[in-house]
Parts: sequence; structure tokens; C-alpha cells
Amino acid sequence: MQIRKRTIFDTPLIKPFLRLISLLILKIIGWKVVRNIPDTRKFILVAAPHTSNWDFALVLLLAFALDIKVYIMIKKEVLEWACGSVFNWLGVIPVDRDRSGNIVAQAIRAFDQAENLVVVISPAGTRKKVKRWKTGFYHIAVGADIPIMLGFLDYGRKTGGIGRMIVPKGDMEADMIEIKAFYADITGKYSEHVSPYLPVEATLY
Repeated sequence: MQIRKRTIFDTPLIKPFLRLISLLILKIIGWKVVRNIPDTRKFILVAAPHTSNWDFALVLLLAFALDIKVYIMIKKEVLEWACGSVFNWLGVIPVDRDRSGNIVAQAIRAFDQAENLVVVISPAGTRKKVKRWKTGFYHIAVGADIPIMLGFLDYGRKTGGIGRMIVPKGDMEADMIEIKAFYADITGKYSEHVSPYLPVEATLY
């Protein structure tokens, strides 16, 4: 798993400027930021619902507003047509869907070796509706013994950020019930594309 040490979130001079710009943009477009940042330096940040390409931009704006350095897992196909070096600087981690089990193991090792690491994962894996969530995020959290923070983009209320914390108990079915309850009244940009919050095989995308 490719993790670039220095990204846009810790580039001198640029970071404070972009934080101010992000706060200003969010204020102009009328979005409120929820700041339930946990007292831990390592966690999985679930990004849901994911129904639009605009979600990526909002995640970046919110990350700057919350003043946290994040890495964002994205299917590697996106980087094949986009400028890969720019996406790497933005903290993007390309994911090969054919080797998702290997990515889970690599992510666990990365968390074990890091002092500070926040990885954003969209369990739906795509902005289009799918039958069920992928559960790689859950297996990473259990394997690395780290919490899961429920990040959200509520286009209905124009509110986004970090909601509640889930400490996985190893009982995925029970934990997914809690996660499903949190997202029950959160509206994606395109509500018809919202995917059910139900577990499926242990893959990321």
C-alpha cells in the first residue's frame, strides 16, 4: 500500500492558507462542520453516503476545516486517467480491487507501524448504488485495534464532518447495526444512489 509521507495536509505555508480557504468556502456554500474528533491519533474514517464526485472535494474541505491529515483510499482506476502525482499529493491511496485482501493486511501493518494515521474509506466503494457495503474498513479496524469514526456528508442539512465513534467488538453484525442507525437519516447528494449499510465479503472496493 502506497502511503506518501508528505501530502498537501502538512506542506508548509500551503496548509494554513488552504485551511482558511476551506473554512471560507464551507461558510459561503452554507455547510456546517461537526467536530467530534477522537482523542486518538489513529483511526478509520468512514465516508458515507458516497453518491457524487463532489464528495471528494467536500472531504478535502472538511479535512482542512477539522485540521486533520487524512489519506483517502480510491480505486486505482481513477488514477489511470487522472494526474496521479497530484492525487498522491492530496493523500490518495490507490486500491487494486482484485487484491483487496492484500490491501487489508497492508493497511493493518501501516497502522501498526504509524504513530499518526487517519485513513478515509468509502464502504460503498463507488458513487453508484451497490447492493451492500464492503467490509474491508471493519477488518482493518479490528486487525489494527483502532476505532472507526463515522464521517458523513449530509446534503439535506448541509452538515458534514465526524460523527460518533465505533469501537469494533469483533461482532460485525452487531456493530453494523449501530453504524446503520447512525446513517439512517443522513442524505447523500443523490439519495437514489445511497447503498444499504449491510455487510458483504471482506473487500474494500
